[in-house]
Amino acid sequence: MLLSDSIRHFLEHCEIEKNQSKRTLIGYAHYLERFLGFAGDIEISKIDLELLKHYRLFLNRLEFGKGENLSLKTQNIHIIALRAFLKHCVKNDWPSLLPEKVELAKMPDRMVEYMDRDELERLFGAVDRSKITGMRDRAIMEMLYSTGLRISELTALNRQNVNIDLGEFHVRGKGKKVRIVFLSERAKSWLLDYLNLRDDPYEPLFLNHRRARNHKKGELDLKGEHRRLTDYTIQEMVRNTAIKAGITKHVTPHTLRHSFATELLLNGADIRSVQELLGHSSITTTQIYTHITNKKLKEVHGKFHK
Repeated sequence: MLLSDSIRHFLEHCEIEKNQSKRTLIGYAHYLERFLGFAGDIEISKIDLELLKHYRLFLNRLEFGKGENLSLKTQNIHIIALRAFLKHCVKNDWPSLLPEKVELAKMPDRMVEYMDRDELERLFGAVDRSKITGMRDRAIMEMLYSTGLRISELTALNRQNVNIDLGEFHVRGKGKKVRIVFLSERAKSWLLDYLNLRDDPYEPLFLNHRRARNHKKGELDLKGEHRRLTDYTIQEMVRNTAIKAGITKHVTPHTLRHSFATELLLNGADIRSVQELLGHSSITTTQIYTHITNKKLKEVHGKFHK
């Protein structure tokens, strides 16, 4: 079977049988098209460890933009997509390289950037609350920190999704997995203050309050989709607010998610509960936080190092 045909079959399987997200499908298509471009439209039976070795050398030496190379993380994502494809080949009894023979490059330990309470208060306090956009921005940051939501999960929310009175709601995260998240009293208060300032009928929880120019009216306009706040807008808002607050760290919406998880663990939450609140499918992903919250090591240091 030719590589191009088997890739198409795999992508159709991911879309129909596995019902994977559009973002996942786009990612798989992109990474596998790169492998196809490198290997050519060969029979999949010709994919072997020697070909894979040369492909990895190709990825490692690939330049883009201003002469930069692909990061090790991005190279591994290419290989993860290829392994998923090879697993599909094996499942269909197509002769190909066994996916378990394909190993990922060893990654250095990941360092998590988070903010302490003082930095968080400086960030929140730097927002200009004299305008509705400022009230919205404060509500967004309070909500990100209170719930640990990913930015894509937050921008997808509609007003009816969030039970403010109860202070909890369900969100559909990566892999379309559903989990429950909780609003602190402070986050509830800021969100209500923002929503009470709105007089629109639109569904999105957070809006771009600049009216779209030359926008063709359609059915989705009645629901406000053309005014839904984007991931990029929130990323820029958080970054600029951190600069205004005089915070030297590289602060992103994901930094607030890291801060949420770190504070939970520092205050005694167990790792499994934090895993569930973050929506991690694997406990190993959540364990990146444990090296900064290991109270036992701190106690040992305090006892024996004078």
